[in-house]
Amino acid sequence: MAAEDILQEIRQEAKKILPASIRVTDIDFEGAQLVIYTKDPDKFAEQNELVRQMAKKLQKRIVVRPDPSVLEDIETAEQKIHEIIPGEAEIANTYFEPDVGEVTIEVGKPGVAIGKHGALLNGIKKAIGWTPKVIRTPPMPSKTVQEIRGYIRQEADGRKEFLRRLGRRLHRGVSEGEKWVRMTSLGGYREVGRSCTMLNTQDSKILIDCGVDVSSSDNGSPYLHLPEVLPLESLDGVVVTHAHLDHAGLVPLLFKYGYDGPVYCTYPTRDVMVLMQMDYIKVAAENARRPPYLSDHIREEIKHTIPLNYGDTTDISPDIRLTMHRAGHILGSSICHFHIGDGLYNIAFSGDLKYEQTLLFSPAATHFPRLEALILESTYGGSKDVQPNRKRAIEKMQDIVASTVKRGGKVLIPVFAIGRSQEVMIVLEQLMRDKDIPEVPVYLDGMIWEATAIHTVYPEYLNNNLRQQIFQEGENPLMAPMFERVDSFEKREDILGSNKPAVVLATSGMMNGGPVIEYLKKWGDDELNTLVFVGYQAEGTLGNKIQKGWKQVAVQNTTIDLRMNVEICEGFSGHSDRTQLMNYVRNVNPKPRRIIVNHGEESKCLDFASTIYKKYHIKTLALKNMETIRFR
Repeated sequence: MAAEDILQEIRQEAKKILPASIRVTDIDFEGAQLVIYTKDPDKFAEQNELVRQMAKKLQKRIVVRPDPSVLEDIETAEQKIHEIIPGEAEIANTYFEPDVGEVTIEVGKPGVAIGKHGALLNGIKKAIGWTPKVIRTPPMPSKTVQEIRGYIRQEADGRKEFLRRLGRRLHRGVSEGEKWVRMTSLGGYREVGRSCTMLNTQDSKILIDCGVDVSSSDNGSPYLHLPEVLPLESLDGVVVTHAHLDHAGLVPLLFKYGYDGPVYCTYPTRDVMVLMQMDYIKVAAENARRPPYLSDHIREEIKHTIPLNYGDTTDISPDIRLTMHRAGHILGSSICHFHIGDGLYNIAFSGDLKYEQTLLFSPAATHFPRLEALILESTYGGSKDVQPNRKRAIEKMQDIVASTVKRGGKVLIPVFAIGRSQEVMIVLEQLMRDKDIPEVPVYLDGMIWEATAIHTVYPEYLNNNLRQQIFQEGENPLMAPMFERVDSFEKREDILGSNKPAVVLATSGMMNGGPVIEYLKKWGDDELNTLVFVGYQAEGTLGNKIQKGWKQVAVQNTTIDLRMNVEICEGFSGHSDRTQLMNYVRNVNPKPRRIIVNHGEESKCLDFASTIYKKYHIKTLALKNMETIRFR
């Protein structure tokens, strides 16, 4: 049955269920939801059973929204919000979402803004029609988040049109006949970088991640030209596990070449992904390279992104449902669980995961409703890839910084803007607060400050200890006074020319470009200084060469004689080491019947796959790129 016929039946059924006193102006699909627009949202709210009754009868996820005609115009609505909420609540921002009829109010004191038993929120809803949501003002304003929210508001009509198109596509029905499930490896198999996988059924095509190999001289892309992928318009959706460029760097490229469908990820992944992609364009221009896409394509990505929270389940095709679970790798990173058919098959894609409590995040989730297959990363899956625990890593960082500062040197730490930066910041703040190392300036160069600000927008994604420290004890280690933002060329030049001890965290993490290179050129020949690696260095990158002991490196037409100390401080990685990966396989529940190993150097993938099979007797495979496997 066509989507329009289904809608017609639903509208007729709704007339039978809903009382005549409730004025319904429209019923339509918007994405996976059935949205009912009404001029009487309060009457719906008073009769909770109505929505439950309709959902049960129609077997649809139902959302009730006020008809646009009962919404106060935004300028007047904003004024009334300020009149109703007391000044002591400290309103910082209001974000209106016309496509869903909601307004998010950022305040310093949420309890004051909500009022006793929600009285003020109810008053706002009655006065302006919009559904209010109160959140705590982030301690660090994020320009990226503000711009994304502003753009979504600006594109409200276009986004609603897109969601209605998507709703009809999702409800096109499934075909008769044989049911099957298969996947094709398009990048990131027996290698690190350009992660990309196609998940197919007889009725669906889902692309999982679309990354770029940042260690490749020609910025290697996945095998998107394969017939399994093309035409891009035939894709039902793109699912992004997390925001790092090797998983999300080329998503805007899909929109450049004709894709017009949804992108599914968590809220913080959307925001960090956009930050990373905009910087990717900027770095390409600075290095006289032509970027693979433009900012216009990133804006299309934003308009088409459907963010989810952990635990949310949504239909992403006629026969596939997606649920995102915590991966522990970086802010918003997800293990993506796909429920295929009516109980036909269940697959989880780990993305990158960390199976350990870190200073920022809780460990990766291990429990799923059903699980037949697991696609699992193996960045540190080799037999010798055992990292020290966090305590030993912190002790080593303490020794490195203390000895370097004591001799009057500077510490340079190449970091990814998201994840490792914030982890190292918390460690340095703790060591300086406890007087374990001298308090010296810690300069943040590159996107680190903005990435840190995004962390403060989403406290619910941080671990319980850090949330409690920030919001109950009033101590935010990410905003400690020793941290200074390098926000201008002049500031960087002052730091480079100073003879005082300092610590610098700078991007990029693998030293493939970015501001870290400026510090290396200036400080690399001084034996008083120390270069500290805290993250993975892919084969072929400058960071990898220095780790291997190169004493001369060519950077931007300059040869640097490396006399500075080089240290590797393991234990801060956002990836699980061999022990954690094996523990993850042991504890994942239910036990998968098959495991596909990816995201690791070839030898590590093969060794890890073999060990899983020998120890747990699970059928395991290390696919190559461009191979296809059938599950059902």
